[in-house]
Amino acid sequence: MKKYLLLAVISLLVAVSCAESPESPFVRKVADYAVVTFDTPDLSGISDHGKEVLKLYRYAADVVDSIYWKQYFGDKKALLDGIDDPFQKTFAEINYGPWDRTNGKSFVEGYDDRLAGAGFYPADMTVEEFEAWDNPDKDSPYTLVRRAADGSLEAVWYHDAYKPYIEKIENYLKVAADVTIKPSVSKYLLAKAEALKTDSYYDSSIAWLDMDDSKMDLVIGPNEVTDDQLLGIKRSYEAYVLLKNEAQTDELMQYVSRIGELQEDLPGDPEYKSFQPGAGSNIFSCDALYYAGKANAGVKVIALNLPFDTDVQRDRGTRTILLQNVIKAKYDKIIAPTGERLLDAETAEHLSSDAFFWNIVFREVAHGLGVKETVNGKGSVEQALGSAAATFEELKSNAASVLLVCKLQKHFDIRNHYFYRDDVLTTFFASLVRSERFGEASALGRCSVIIYNYLKEAGAFKHLPSGLYSLNLDTMENALSDLTAFILKTQATGDREGALEFESKYSKRSEDYEEDLWNLRSVNIPADISFNFKQ
Repeated sequence: MKKYLLLAVISLLVAVSCAESPESPFVRKVADYAVVTFDTPDLSGISDHGKEVLKLYRYAADVVDSIYWKQYFGDKKALLDGIDDPFQKTFAEINYGPWDRTNGKSFVEGYDDRLAGAGFYPADMTVEEFEAWDNPDKDSPYTLVRRAADGSLEAVWYHDAYKPYIEKIENYLKVAADVTIKPSVSKYLLAKAEALKTDSYYDSSIAWLDMDDSKMDLVIGPNEVTDDQLLGIKRSYEAYVLLKNEAQTDELMQYVSRIGELQEDLPGDPEYKSFQPGAGSNIFSCDALYYAGKANAGVKVIALNLPFDTDVQRDRGTRTILLQNVIKAKYDKIIAPTGERLLDAETAEHLSSDAFFWNIVFREVAHGLGVKETVNGKGSVEQALGSAAATFEELKSNAASVLLVCKLQKHFDIRNHYFYRDDVLTTFFASLVRSERFGEASALGRCSVIIYNYLKEAGAFKHLPSGLYSLNLDTMENALSDLTAFILKTQATGDREGALEFESKYSKRSEDYEEDLWNLRSVNIPADISFNFKQ
C-alpha cells in the first residue's frame, strides 16, 4: 500500500510571509491548501501490461486537464504568464483561473468576478434569453452556448469544441485497450473513446459498471455540473486514475444488496423516495494516483458516485468509489484537528476516523437514493430545480448519510467497526464546520453553510463564549431527519421556488464563522489539500 506524507509547509509559509514577503496577500491563501505527497504506489500486483496502461491513463488525464482550463477559464498560459507573484500564481493554479472558488471573486487584476455560467454561456446571455431560445440541443449537458455571427445563440457540442484534445485522448485510450489483458477494461476504454467523440455516454457507462475485475480504474469525461451555477446543466471535464483496494472493496460490496432497505430507512413520504437503482451498483475502495481537470480544482473530492445519467442508474445502478488515501489525509490533517480545536473536551472525545469514513461511504450511496425524476411531470430533478439542483443534491447526500450510519450503528450493523451514534454526529459536525470554509460560491460550501444554519436554528448546538461548541446530539439527529424529508420532497416535486427560497434563507455564513476561521488559522489548520503526485 502507498504511504503518504503531508508536508509541514504551512507554518513555514506563514513565517516567510511575516518576515520576508509581507507584501503578498496570497501566502495565507496558498497555505489554506496543505500539500500532500502520495508516494509511488505499490504496483507489485500489477503486470507490466497494467503498468503501461496506468501511464496511458495519466497521459489521457493530462489532456483532460487542458480541456478543463479552456472550458472553465480560457487561456491558461496567458493567465499564468501575466502573474509575477509566485504565491498568486500558485493560487491561480489551485483555482484553475483568476477566481477564488470560495467566493467567486477575482484575485487577478484585469479580470472581473466569475460569471455564474463560467465559460459555458455567453457573458451577456440571460436566463430568459436561454429559456426563450428554441434549440433541442441547448439542454444537453454536453453543449456550449455561443453567439453566432449575427448575435443569435448557437449550441456547440463538446466533441466539436475540443476536437483536437478529444482525438489525443482517443488515441491514448485505444492504445491502452490494445495493451490491457483484461477484456472488460478493453471494452470500457473503446466505449469511452467513442463516447468522447459523440457525447453519447450510455454505453460507456454500462461498460464501466461492468468493469469490476480490474485493479485499476479510470474515471474520465464531463461529469460534474457544479461549475454551472447559472442553470445547473453543463458538465465539466475531469479525470481520476485509481488503484483498487480489493480487500476493503469486498467489505463494502455487502451494502450494495441493501439499497432498497436504505431507501425505506429515509424519512418522509414513500412517494418521494421511490427510485430504485439498478442491480448493477457496486462500491469500490481505491487509492488516488492522479486527479485532473475539475477533480483537481479547488477543494478535492474524497469520494465519487457515478454515473449521473438517470437512465443508467435505473437500468444498472451506480458505482461508489471511496478514495481511501485522500480520506485519511483529510481526516488526519484537517477534520480531527478542527474538532479538537473547536469542540469542548468532552465532545471532542467522540471524534472518530471510522465514523468519518463511513459517513463518506453513505454520503455517496445517498446520491443514488431519493428520486431522479419528479413525481408530478416536471421532468428530471436537475431540470426542475435548475441552479438549485446541485446544492440540494449535496444537502440530500450529506444529511441522509448521517441518518443512515446512525441507524446502522445503533445495532453495530457496520461489522467489525466499533463506533457509536455519538461519534457519527460529532465527527459530522466537525467536518461541517470545516467545510464552511469552502464558501458560498461552491455547492459543497453552500450546502455546509445551509446545514450549519439549519442545525443552529433547531438548537442542535451552542457556540460558547469561549469559542468552542457544545452539541445536543439528539436534537441534531432529529433536525437532520426533518431536513432530509424536506429535501426529498423538494426534489420529488421539483419545487424550484421553494428550493431557492430555502437556499436564500440559510446560505449566508453566520457571525460565528469569522471566529471559527480565526481559531483554525491561529493553529495553522488548512481548509483543504493540494496534491504532489509522484510518477
